[in-house]
Amino acid sequence: MGPVERLRLAVGRAVRSRVAGEDADAHAHLIWEVDGERWHTPSDVIWHINGDAAMYSGGIRALLLQSLHPAAMAGVAGHSGYRDDPWGRLQRTADFIAMTTYGPVPSALALIERVKGVHERVRGKTDDGTPYRASDPHLLAWVHIAETESFLTSFQRFGDRRLAAGEADDYVADAAPVGELLGAEALPLTEADLRSALERFRPELRASSAARETVRFLLKDPPIPWIARPGYWMLAAGAICTLPQWAREELRLPTSRVFDALIGVPFGRMGTAVIRWALVPESRKGRWAPADN
Repeated sequence: MGPVERLRLAVGRAVRSRVAGEDADAHAHLIWEVDGERWHTPSDVIWHINGDAAMYSGGIRALLLQSLHPAAMAGVAGHSGYRDDPWGRLQRTADFIAMTTYGPVPSALALIERVKGVHERVRGKTDDGTPYRASDPHLLAWVHIAETESFLTSFQRFGDRRLAAGEADDYVADAAPVGELLGAEALPLTEADLRSALERFRPELRASSAARETVRFLLKDPPIPWIARPGYWMLAAGAICTLPQWAREELRLPTSRVFDALIGVPFGRMGTAVIRWALVPESRKGRWAPADN
């Protein structure tokens, strides 16, 4: 094994240990090796997008965008423990996406029920005293829309291929059932409806003090070893440049075309390319196929 291959394996192991945790092999077994019907197959575009390295930049983007809803941000700040255990929260999120995209249906449904149980216990007040509850269908719709739009937008900018006609719509439609099972209602089923739904939330969105603290935590002092921070900041730069201008202004993030052209786009592409090089394709194409194939 040459030095380049050893470097690739070392980087890949480091990324997986952060994203999947110490019991990554056990989680992988439950997702990939357990027999049973899946909601998606390797021919579905969600199978490809959710396994691409662009998800890493898309995940940062989703957190930044979601923070603009005061109720969502209050729930995260008050109940998620993201500051004390950021990697644990990331691992739980990654496991949820992987299981509901690639795992057997009974296991995916059981995980959704566990998450719904957590949502039922999360409630409180925003910074201006407005009551909220995490199980509110409207709030769940916001979280789903911000996440789906972020993953799709990041793939469109940094993904490993161009989407064919209709694939963006297929992705939005494929993502909706899990959001509805969590309790969201009337979710968009096309890319155009997804963008429109995001716009309709704008009157509710603002950067609370907790949201700006999250921005500082994610971008200025992330819980990442110094040696890995340049790569992380590349992904973060890609996340920033794909956010809508109004969101960047609200969060006091760079908005200029110069930033996008010289930093955001090239660094985003570079960071995503490094992740893609380091990791075995996460879609695991060929590891699972329908029983009648």
